[in-house]
Amino acid sequence: MRVGENAHGHALSATDVTVAYDGVDVVHEAALNLRPGEVTVLVGPNGSGKSTLLRTVARLQRAREASLVLDGETDGLALSSREFARQVALLTQGRPTPSGLTVRDVVEFGRYPYRGRWGKADPGGRAAVDRALAMTGVTELAERGAEHLSGGQLQRVWLAGCLAQDTGVLLLDEPTTYLDLRYQVELLDLVRDLADDHRIAVGAVLHDLDQAAAIADRMVLLDSGRVVAEGRPEDVLTPEQLTKTYGIRIEVDDDPLTGRLRTRAIGRHHTRSERLSTPS
Repeated sequence: MRVGENAHGHALSATDVTVAYDGVDVVHEAALNLRPGEVTVLVGPNGSGKSTLLRTVARLQRAREASLVLDGETDGLALSSREFARQVALLTQGRPTPSGLTVRDVVEFGRYPYRGRWGKADPGGRAAVDRALAMTGVTELAERGAEHLSGGQLQRVWLAGCLAQDTGVLLLDEPTTYLDLRYQVELLDLVRDLADDHRIAVGAVLHDLDQAAAIADRMVLLDSGRVVAEGRPEDVLTPEQLTKTYGIRIEVDDDPLTGRLRTRAIGRHHTRSERLSTPS
């Protein structure tokens, strides 16, 4: 697998990010640092501000305050939308189902930063789209109408559009949504390949803590719009921090098969022995 000639890793640093809805701050002075060749995963309970922070870094959400720097020197907020989109791509949640378009048409939308005004020619566009289709396993669907796809297929098509954008920073908001187990694993493997082989800086929001631990170089744990922990997975995914943040007892150990961290939320009926000993 290879990405296009425009794609190379960028560092993206966001600091002092504060976002308000209806005058109420929902993200408080948060920071997110994405580095070339690394996968950074944002985790936390529903409503903790993960997606809002990611969308703000992607310039889709207006911040009350924020600093955004690319490669340590370029003011990301000063770039035009087109210039920014050549360096940063975002896969959002809840994209609508396109109607009257083929899969290839949808993926070609990812080339918009390179076309310029009036549909200016994009010499590398065809090759970039073909690569993106192949990388996401949807080449055989290229001429099919997008409205006839399953949710999982459509999610891969939207991801292909982001890859066709050939950026050095890739932001993914719940990328495994709608995917069955096989494609969840394959997508997460692809994310690791993009970081390891092509030095892409990846920032992703994931709900599944075990999936996050499997692919992350660094993790950011949010709670009520604040970053409460940041660092290597083993430093962030501790029983004490997770139990406090999620409000339920969470145990952490090493998976004997993979050696990766494994989490378990412990409910009232968490063991068979306790259920058997409960009086009827």
